[in-house]
Amino acid sequence: MQLLGAAGVVGSVTGGADPAMAAAAEGALDTDGGYRPPTGLAENSAAKATALGWIDDQASAITGLNDEIWEHAELSLREWKSSLAEAEFLERAGFEVTFGTAGFPTAFTATFRQGRGGPALGFSGEYDALPRLSQRKGVGHHDPREYIHDPFAPGYGPGHGCGHSALGSAAAAAAAAVAEAARAHRLPVTVKFFGSTAEEQLIGKTYAVSKGVYDGLDAFLDWHPSTSNATGWGTTTAMTAVTFTFLGVAGHGGTPLGNKSALDAAVMMATMSEFLREENLAPSGRLHWVITNGGEIPNVTPEIAEIAYYVREGSPERVRVLLDKVIAISEAAAKASRTRVQHKITSACWNQLPSRSFAELMHDNMRTIGPPDFDGEAQRLAQDLQRSLGLPQKGLHDEIGALTPPNPVFLGGGSTDVADISWQVPTVSMGTALAPIGTKMHTWSTASCAAAGPGRAALLAAARYLAATAVDLLTQPARLKAVKDEFARRTQGVRWKTALPDGYEPPMYEPPAWFLERTGQSWPPENITWPPKRVVSQEEFSSLGPELGPQE
Repeated sequence: MQLLGAAGVVGSVTGGADPAMAAAAEGALDTDGGYRPPTGLAENSAAKATALGWIDDQASAITGLNDEIWEHAELSLREWKSSLAEAEFLERAGFEVTFGTAGFPTAFTATFRQGRGGPALGFSGEYDALPRLSQRKGVGHHDPREYIHDPFAPGYGPGHGCGHSALGSAAAAAAAAVAEAARAHRLPVTVKFFGSTAEEQLIGKTYAVSKGVYDGLDAFLDWHPSTSNATGWGTTTAMTAVTFTFLGVAGHGGTPLGNKSALDAAVMMATMSEFLREENLAPSGRLHWVITNGGEIPNVTPEIAEIAYYVREGSPERVRVLLDKVIAISEAAAKASRTRVQHKITSACWNQLPSRSFAELMHDNMRTIGPPDFDGEAQRLAQDLQRSLGLPQKGLHDEIGALTPPNPVFLGGGSTDVADISWQVPTVSMGTALAPIGTKMHTWSTASCAAAGPGRAALLAAARYLAATAVDLLTQPARLKAVKDEFARRTQGVRWKTALPDGYEPPMYEPPAWFLERTGQSWPPENITWPPKRVVSQEEFSSLGPELGPQE
């Protein structure tokens, strides 16, 4: 099986084919090395010309939206100003906006309808930044825009190191352009834009899918900033995010006997989990962690410590097997340190179900439209960043990447909460080159590009690719039918069930009063317990046994 790959040895030992991996692999090996992407799928039409013309006419407003969200640089679940900016952009384009999708304050659904009986097309928008990736835009060396002075723990503010300011702006522009084309040419359609919170923690969409938010769509279009201009029909890794909280007893570091260090437990867990790599972590898996709370000062034994893990594998079932081993390690660390441990799953998603026919249509549109229009200034910034990072100075990818079948050996990689959507509705994903060749997402260098020349060119190109592909689905019913037929074939015999645990309540922050008033929401939503249960240690000092008497 194409996606089992090197992990197949483990699969054959445990027995049974994995239906999620089999569905994602369907049709990937029937090319015999001679695959040539079809051409002539993307059709020139008056409606497409209208959509692309609208993007050209509104280019300054679209890049201005990106710049505004980039300036806000708001973290997951707290995108107060960013979500409002995106929603207001769509309202001006004729969409009806409702905030509070699936109970998330900063999630919203924007809807446009033209006529009756047409398909329902969905677009994915994100706008959360990442912690500690602050960077001045257009600067070719590391220069944090927000530097946090602390003589004991200096740091940086948040930044758009994954380019979500551009992601949401391009997707909103594409949705608005399709709406404009539908109005002008009387094409029946429902266009739905889903403003999603907390993609960086894979929270917003996975939970919303479980609540039926994406039901009733005929196709879903997604994009993400990248280092290349490409699409394909590969899959992603399934993932579960879990936080372990260790509870001990605080005490003076100078008199440590009897104290119970929660930090010791977290460190032991981290160390033991590294020993999983040789015999329990397949090439398709990933296991990474960070200690999010380990104490503040050395002379106080930490009473509470937290370590967060992302557990990734090729399918939800394979994630579960690996996660059980990580949980067992947490229990061993707690026992060894005499602390108490509890864990909470914060998010969980499936591997993405790809669509070959959808990717072929997207690729033909990308090829027809051409690569992003990077000017000399954008290329110079990219080369400056590459020089600063010790990389070859190749600049930005200025071609459309070849469409090729997925690698026959699935070697793992990133995850996305779009994956859960892909099991409900045919989904296509693509990327445009917002970041320099050789760099990576989740870096300050990406933040430098996102609101500068590279980001602006990339997001306008992305908007064109998304809009053009969506219009083809409207004007060529046969293309939409092919996409839906493939989806039905791939999902036959596979029952999607959320990977989130029973009784799951999504994490949330209480919004400021002004935001609730502006968006017409009340607090708390019905799907969470508020205030949340406090996490407080009730542990006792550790006994050292009977006191030793004086020596005689």
